[in-house]
Amino acid sequence: MSSPRHLANRRSLLAGLGAAAVGISFSACSKPAEKATTDGAEEPKLNFYNWDTYIGETTLADFKTATGIDVNMQLFATNDELFAKLKAGNSGFDVIVPSNEFVTRMGQAGLLKALDHAKIPNMKNIDPQYLNPSFDPGNKFSVPYTWLVLGLGYRKSKFKTVPDSWKYVFDSAEYKGKIALLSESADLIRLAAKYKGVSLNNISPDMLTQIEAMLVKQKPNIRAFHEDNGQDMLQGGDVDIVIEYNGDIAQVMAEDDDIGFVVPKEGSLLNSDTLCIPVDAPRPNNAHAFINYILDAQVGAEIYKTILYPSPNAAAKALMPDDYKNNPVIFPPADILAKCEYGAFEGAEKASQFEEIITRVRAS
Repeated sequence: MSSPRHLANRRSLLAGLGAAAVGISFSACSKPAEKATTDGAEEPKLNFYNWDTYIGETTLADFKTATGIDVNMQLFATNDELFAKLKAGNSGFDVIVPSNEFVTRMGQAGLLKALDHAKIPNMKNIDPQYLNPSFDPGNKFSVPYTWLVLGLGYRKSKFKTVPDSWKYVFDSAEYKGKIALLSESADLIRLAAKYKGVSLNNISPDMLTQIEAMLVKQKPNIRAFHEDNGQDMLQGGDVDIVIEYNGDIAQVMAEDDDIGFVVPKEGSLLNSDTLCIPVDAPRPNNAHAFINYILDAQVGAEIYKTILYPSPNAAAKALMPDDYKNNPVIFPPADILAKCEYGAFEGAEKASQFEEIITRVRAS
């Protein structure tokens, strides 16, 4: 991307502070000329639970200027972590950013508040193909924020050819000590299933046994199971190859031309990250106002220029430069995407089984 960004510095700052735990408040220096009407009973605050490097550099301060609402953002590293926080109750968060299957899971568990679409008129900006998804019919609980695909980020100078197979990270000792996998249990198992040549949904018990054995065998070659910071490990030289999302690798590719990204030939996992309101959110009106603000075309364009993830917001995408719209890392070719699938929530028992498998693998 040609637009100036400072993501590396921001990531380093957050890491130094212990980003997953720290609360970061973004306020404008000047008082807003006009404050949005939310509800007299709600204080002008909002608690936002988000992924790292997943908001525009001035979005939260700009929202404060526009509405008078002060945003406190805290970071989580996996959907498992987000789910555990919400399930424990009284999280205090007003807006959260779960991935598609966790919208289903949290909705079924009664953890999400039904959205009032009348308070989110900017939903009109969303490309219709991303509305009414199978994981949340009618967008009862969620609005789309990004869509994304997992692949391999790698340091080009360390590879003779493009590492176009999951074999490099799941079934090879060639890069021993220089491999990082992601921590998300279900995603890791599903990608391994893709490598094994089967669908990433409805994985059979026999295949799960094979996957666990393969990952246990591979464990001595793994440097880390990263906590949503795989791009940092790659950029910093800790690893030469990492499973990571396309947007995260696009961010560091813009800063380091020795970094590449590939969706392996076996296919991959698609995700959609969404904006939701917890059922016990203390400030639901502020939450609706914030979601509507993010869906504004110009606001969205500034966010996607920064985070470099694919936008489901058609009005925002229309404002983006060609080097975003035509970037094959951000928007992989159709023939590649045709081999990719969304993961479906298959029940709490299956989710727990995935978590138990990866716990055993990491302990091996």
